[in-house]
Amino acid sequence: MEIFTVVVLIVVVGLLISALRVLREYERGVVFMLGRFYKVKGPGLIIIIPVIQQMVRVDLRTVVLDIPSQDLITRDNVSVKVNAVLYFRVTDPERAIINVENFMEATGQLSQTTLRSVLGQHELDELLAERERLNEDVQEIIDKQTGQWGIKVSNVEIKHVDIDESMIRAIARQAEAERERRAKVIHAEGEQQAATKLVEAAQLLSSRAEAMQLRYLQTLTEIAGDKSSTIVFPLPMNVMENLGRILEPGDGSSTQETG
Repeated sequence: MEIFTVVVLIVVVGLLISALRVLREYERGVVFMLGRFYKVKGPGLIIIIPVIQQMVRVDLRTVVLDIPSQDLITRDNVSVKVNAVLYFRVTDPERAIINVENFMEATGQLSQTTLRSVLGQHELDELLAERERLNEDVQEIIDKQTGQWGIKVSNVEIKHVDIDESMIRAIARQAEAERERRAKVIHAEGEQQAATKLVEAAQLLSSRAEAMQLRYLQTLTEIAGDKSSTIVFPLPMNVMENLGRILEPGDGSSTQETG
């Protein structure tokens, strides 16, 4: 009889110990009673009735999920590999356990398919230059779908975009051609501006005779400073005409002298 009493006491103590659970501050317990949802308990010390009640622990901390490299074809038919990282946390433990079998796996699979679907709608230049906007698009779509599972997606970051070696060389040639095009455009714009200024200067000089003479003298000064051995000295046509009249043999002044 004493042995039976001792056994009963040991069983009772064991049941009491198994009924006590301790949940940390970031944990919650989803309790089921006879297979039906009962309530969410925690944090701290809670009591679970053995056999009748079962509990599933849920971690509420932010989870960092690495999305494996995904092969996709961009809108401009370029084959690339893209991987990303996903940050999410459980906001509703009840729905995270009841509405989906394994919320971690479900979120990971959804992230992979969404990443391929969204990035495949954009061109390669957008994948390389507009990552922030693409991150927001992917996050918004995943968060909308995981909301019914009690999961909040806080951030999505595209880590690497791997391109084939031949495509890298093609991009380098394209960038070089673009730089040459810009250089030619800048040079042409400079020539156009210079020509415009020359036309304005010519119009100004032609309207003022003294300005033309000053420019003529400045040109002579520049020629005089040159080290060339031959200098062609230009004279205005009116100067040449006056000089021709002076040297003409039939001038009246020479006739008067001979008389």
